[in-house]
Amino acid sequence: MTSLGDKGEGHWETTALLGDEDEGSVQTQTKVLNQGSWTQVSCPCCVSEQVEPLVLIQLSDNIQPVTKRWLISLIGVSERDGGAALLAHPGEDECGDVIVVSAPRCTLLKATEDLGLCKKYRNGDMVAFSYNDRENFSNVDDMQEFLTLAERQYIVKYELDFLRAQKEQKIPGVPESQGVLKARENICQKLEKAGVIKDIFPLHDKQRLTDLGRKWYSGKQIWGQPLDSIQAYFGGTIGFYFSFLDFYTWALVPPAILGLVLTFLLPGGGSGGGVVKEQAGEGVMEGMVEVDDSPSVSGHMVQAMFSMLWSTLVMEFWKRRSSSISHRWGLLHLTERFAEPRPGFHGTLGINPVTGRLEPLFPEWQRQLRVGLVSVPLVGLFLGLVVLGMTGFYHGEALAQGFHQDSGSLFSGALLYLPSVAHIVYTNMLGNVYRTVAMQLTEWENHREESSFQNHHTTKVLLFTFFNYFAVLFHIAFYKQDLPLLRKRLASLLIVTQLVNQCTEVVVPFIVDRFFSAPQKKQQEDDPDVDKLRAQRSLPPFPGLFAEYIELLVQFGYLSLFSCVYPLTAVLLLLNNVTEIRADAYKICKLFRKPFSAPVSNMGVWQTAFEVLGFVSVMSNCWLLLLSPRVREFCLEGGISGRNIILFAILVEHVLILVKMILAFMIPDEPDWVRIKREQIEFHSMQALGQQKL
Repeated sequence: MTSLGDKGEGHWETTALLGDEDEGSVQTQTKVLNQGSWTQVSCPCCVSEQVEPLVLIQLSDNIQPVTKRWLISLIGVSERDGGAALLAHPGEDECGDVIVVSAPRCTLLKATEDLGLCKKYRNGDMVAFSYNDRENFSNVDDMQEFLTLAERQYIVKYELDFLRAQKEQKIPGVPESQGVLKARENICQKLEKAGVIKDIFPLHDKQRLTDLGRKWYSGKQIWGQPLDSIQAYFGGTIGFYFSFLDFYTWALVPPAILGLVLTFLLPGGGSGGGVVKEQAGEGVMEGMVEVDDSPSVSGHMVQAMFSMLWSTLVMEFWKRRSSSISHRWGLLHLTERFAEPRPGFHGTLGINPVTGRLEPLFPEWQRQLRVGLVSVPLVGLFLGLVVLGMTGFYHGEALAQGFHQDSGSLFSGALLYLPSVAHIVYTNMLGNVYRTVAMQLTEWENHREESSFQNHHTTKVLLFTFFNYFAVLFHIAFYKQDLPLLRKRLASLLIVTQLVNQCTEVVVPFIVDRFFSAPQKKQQEDDPDVDKLRAQRSLPPFPGLFAEYIELLVQFGYLSLFSCVYPLTAVLLLLNNVTEIRADAYKICKLFRKPFSAPVSNMGVWQTAFEVLGFVSVMSNCWLLLLSPRVREFCLEGGISGRNIILFAILVEHVLILVKMILAFMIPDEPDWVRIKREQIEFHSMQALGQQKL
């Protein structure tokens, strides 16, 4: 392995990056670094005068020069010799605490094939990239055009993540208690545990970011987003989120119009009060009924039927749009399951029977046992604790109200707030504990692929969050059977949530950017060149899209599950989302570090969560229809027993589920042209594999 220990300050070997690149955006990045200090590449096709800084590795403040030289050497040597085949720049000098990393052309191209990315072929079609056939792809000599910035930066992370020790060795300059690498151990993960590496993050391109912000959130347009530019700069994960947010916001227009019509043009259509007191046996539909002056066709009956159909059609048409976007972005043929295992994966060293590589192996049946016998029961336990907390809240509320009625004192009046405060504290504490347990459980399950890890972790947190948001509403609707209370609770949730969201997502970011970030921006103008790159670490890391997807999922749930009792739900959500798009865009561009974004072909487990809510909406709306004043009045006048009504509701529920399934079957998940393109990609890949064997 080549050592860089004998190279003094200012004498690092010159290298290059990307083939013939356009100047402009590249120069905004490369001009801040001395081009003569990059490590050397041996491949002639990778030599270039301009090297694009892509990723910054922040080292510990007391990093030893010998450790830094060893790491730079490891980053630069070929994969055959145990390195990452990347380009490294030492920053100010070999004693500094940063390493700037880029990637040569051949490394980028080989990783493109490994990831299964599709690129434009010479005939204009999107084809799975093949390194051996690289000369037949468009723009293959210009990495700025061939790969997006997000793809180039992710490839650097991809290569760094899979740096593994070829044999047991000691890390130079690190105490032996922390610095011994075992064979096939992940090097970056070990260095992070040892405190050598503080952080690894992609670098912003200021000029591109400014241009993107001008098109995205600084303009006067209300609708439409530069989705291709978002995907090119921030990657597929963030691109798919904003694409779905845009699609979902447009999809709110029809239910919003219907809600306005039912509320203001159809007398009583949006209300329909009444309470049903549940009784035993045949008397389930008998009890106290408050008949309103609704029209013969109840407004929330129309809204319920519409919501069930709307939730199905939205997700089916989204899947079609998602597949079209996936093709346009070259993400139809991803091959994660054939890549190296994710950094946290562990097992017994062996030969992968599919790829033939030496890597950690872990039996699938052991993972399934861990999920089924440990993870599922523990998740169920926490969900039970959520229900227990809700039960305790109602019990405590009843006790506090009874005590206040008997006492009537100021002290008893203050005690009325105690159950709510206690419930909030309980759910927050339980949520914090659960998030930690969910992460540890998912780590313990030992998933090989990063997407599998993220899907299992997201599913665990999603179930808990769903219970937290919807348990009270289901309790009011199905146990108390109190539609006026459900309507009031839903309206208050929507209004308060929108106000809080607008404050936290618009006002707070604006204040932070305007008053707290300004001194830092002014200070950076006179900083040394490398400090301008290092300063990006002062921004907080991007927290991910979990909270954003949860917000959309809760919106979708409010609308598809309960909007029949409050038709203005879609109107409030539409108004919120129009500002949500710009607020989210502003935050990700201005207030956080640039995140790494793995190539993805869809929304993953979130898409499944939205579809599951669509099925739950059938049961929810059928029951709410059963509670509607017109249906109850009709049943009581017709002398229909409660048991027959329940049987009829179950029959209607099954029929509607069948209708949803028929609609889902009739609407293909991808347009015919995308299906043909996907099959062409598979056929072309099969042909390329056959030619390689010959």
